[in-house]
Amino acid sequence: QVQLVESGGRLVQAGGSLRLSCVASERTFGIYSMAWFRQAPGKGREFVAAISSRSGSIKSADSVKGRFTISRDNAKNTVYLQMNSLKPDDTAIYSCAAALRFTFRRWDEANVWGQGTQVTVSS
Repeated sequence: QVQLVESGGRLVQAGGSLRLSCVASERTFGIYSMAWFRQAPGKGREFVAAISSRSGSIKSADSVKGRFTISRDNAKNTVYLQMNSLKPDDTAIYSCAAALRFTFRRWDEANVWGQGTQVTVSS
């Protein structure tokens, strides 16, 4: 089964940018739709953005529209989350997930989950 490993999280100042990466272990990556979720301390897991297997469908949460962009490179088995204009409220553990469906917005719809990477935005 495919495994997912996230990277790119770190401490950044408000207004800054980060790009998160999620690398899949197998070339079957291309058949999965992918999504990013986040979980802030003391809060539930929140949908951030999703992309279909061939990038034909892209969805994002209202809280990140215009600031975050999801993309993927199937040749590199990688999905990205470009985060701009970061705010302290964006502080969370960001995790990617993969699903054998056209697209998804719920964590429990995924078939595979990553461990997450910490993003901390200072004011």
